[in-house]
Amino acid sequence: MRENLLGCPVDILSMAETVDLARDAMRSRIRLQHVALNVAKLVNARWDPVLSADVAESDVIGIDGMGIVWAARLVGLPVKERVSGVDLLNELLGVCAKEGFRPYFLGATHEVLQRSAARVLDQYPTLQFAGLRDGYFSPEQEPEIVDGIRASGADCLFIGMPTPRKERFLAAHRDELNVPFIMGVGGSFDILSGQTQRAPVHMQNAGLEWLYRIYQEPRRMWWRYAKTNTVFAGILARAVVEHSLHGVLGQRSAPVSSTTRSRG
Repeated sequence: MRENLLGCPVDILSMAETVDLARDAMRSRIRLQHVALNVAKLVNARWDPVLSADVAESDVIGIDGMGIVWAARLVGLPVKERVSGVDLLNELLGVCAKEGFRPYFLGATHEVLQRSAARVLDQYPTLQFAGLRDGYFSPEQEPEIVDGIRASGADCLFIGMPTPRKERFLAAHRDELNVPFIMGVGGSFDILSGQTQRAPVHMQNAGLEWLYRIYQEPRRMWWRYAKTNTVFAGILARAVVEHSLHGVLGQRSAPVSSTTRSRG
């Protein structure tokens, strides 16, 4: 169910529903592109046309961050759960192993990619990769990368490249890839490889993963989160006030029932 959240499209889907959509795409080989929406992406899409187009043109816009979950609930959207990108990736790798689909990993460094694949195979020994390619290639090498992905016959493509590079790559080449399910996974390869640790579950549930990321990488992450979280708080506060006023004005303008009038 697609809704509008703070000017950004979003799909209200559970983890199970999202996995079913991805599985159906891989079975039918009809392309489905998934994007995971978090606070930083929602804020940055407001002034980055490449990122905004990538979100708007995706077939599934999943709710990745708890900040998005809370914001949606505050403005009256019926969000039941968060579908984080790394959790969805793990679920889909399990589907691939069970049903014989072949994933392709694109992004990160060669070392991180190899460790990620090795740890995935430890968990799912029957899984077969269509291919692995690190994210360190020049624009001149992109046709070679695209040809390799297309020739691999991959059923799903997981891209771990930074914004806006991933978005520009997909905008230029998505129609040539011939992969039915495409998903950006951010820093998930770092997590799969063990290079980056996820926040403890209680911090995830409290929406504090961003604070844990700052703890792990303070120089790189503190300004990013300080900026986007502050902007997001302002956007959300305005939306909540407008939502509340709309509700109050709606109640005041509602017609008085005949039963109520008769009591007068």
